Amino acid sequence: MLLALVIFLPALLGALAWLMRDLRQQLWLLVGTASAHLALTASFWLFRPSSVGFFLSLDALGLLFLSLMSALFLAASIYSVSYLRAHAEDDVAIDRYVPFLLWFLAAMTLVTVTQHLALMWAAVEATTLASAPLIYFHRRRAALEAAWKYLLICSVGIALALLGTFFLGIAASAVEPTPPLVLGALAASGKSLALPWLKAAFVLAIVGYGTKMGLAPLHTWLPDAHSQAPSPVSALLSGALLNCALLGILRFYQVCTAAGADAFARTLLLTLGFVSLGVAAALIVGQRDYKRLLAYSSVENMGIIAAGIGVGGAATFGAMLHAVNHSLTKAGLFFLAGNLLQTYGTTRAAEVRGAARRLPMTGALLVLAMLAIGGSPPFGPFVSEYLIFVKAFEANGWLGGLFAALLAIAFLGMAGVLLPMAQGKPADDGQKPEREPLSSIAPSLALLAAVLVLGVWIPPFLSDLLKQAAGLLGG
Repeated sequence: MLLALVIFLPALLGALAWLMRDLRQQLWLLVGTASAHLALTASFWLFRPSSVGFFLSLDALGLLFLSLMSALFLAASIYSVSYLRAHAEDDVAIDRYVPFLLWFLAAMTLVTVTQHLALMWAAVEATTLASAPLIYFHRRRAALEAAWKYLLICSVGIALALLGTFFLGIAASAVEPTPPLVLGALAASGKSLALPWLKAAFVLAIVGYGTKMGLAPLHTWLPDAHSQAPSPVSALLSGALLNCALLGILRFYQVCTAAGADAFARTLLLTLGFVSLGVAAALIVGQRDYKRLLAYSSVENMGIIAAGIGVGGAATFGAMLHAVNHSLTKAGLFFLAGNLLQTYGTTRAAEVRGAARRLPMTGALLVLAMLAIGGSPPFGPFVSEYLIFVKAFEANGWLGGLFAALLAIAFLGMAGVLLPMAQGKPADDGQKPEREPLSSIAPSLALLAAVLVLGVWIPPFLSDLLKQAAGLLGG
């Protein structure tokens, strides 16, 4: 019943928040629900909850992404306290922010705790419906355009994923008796599945869920949505939602592995991973909007994860570790971008200079976060990217060299934008440092501290879970 509770808790409290009109009460409810959700999730590390019929079940992959999402949601909830208060007088959908955010949490939770592939598809679609109104929070024309683009492109993608689910059902119909669309049953019947239908199902799944994951060339909704959404929502879109779509692909990949079609699936993941790396590196260079820059960085990092799984072996462990590192670092970066936007009133990088002087904590953390997401030691992304690079180089020297070159281009592109924002000369040299609310700094500080720890030491409990998750993917 705990698996059901972790879904229904935010869903029901979201309905309660809908009835509230007092912002302070909504914020208390938001932070309280996020804390309770994280406490429930933490208990799953001590004892795995029992399955609920065919529909709810938690394995190492699900627990990994559920934990990441729950931790980031608490950080986003704390950050939302100062963010919403700063926008309380603006023309924004402030009274609908908390309900939709809690429903967004419920939908993402369902994605991670179900292994029924049809129910998972419905949950991924629910994340779209719950998060689209959040993108339109600022009620301006660009935000409306971004929300509609997000709905249309992701709906097309999710329709293809549904077709892939149907094809998987056809592949399973070759087995007598026909197994349900549950991961365990499909994996147990893997050798008997109809391979042509299974391969077609995986192609549709990687295109459909890859659209939501932000893999190029299916990523076009992502820069607009990230640049227009409130910063805490951008943090969840990049740090949690993309992982939900990734999990959808990985469930199909697990079935392919059980059926002996893992080489076919890894080739597709490797190809789309490197395409995403190349497209993102090209678009990061010379980017003028710092929130769009972070969105393209998410495309790059999703490409790194897909490429790591495509390489296989120990690189799969590196990909799982990188999913953790990217989520923590990118969420922190979007929180910092929110601080800059509230202070400078623009997302144009050229108009933000001297942030380290005007916002000392934000400016310092921005530089550290830029180094972390760029894969510099001693931060966690360096370790995960190095693991993937080594295995890619062992598989093919040219492949490893291309991987390193694309990472270097992306890093230089980000540094060329973010460093002048933090260290450049401000327009007003006499500008005094501004007061930064604790709730606007603490989430980024905590997330970057965790990324720093992962660069020098991976706790045994996390290492074991990452190994289990990689093992489920054949790594």
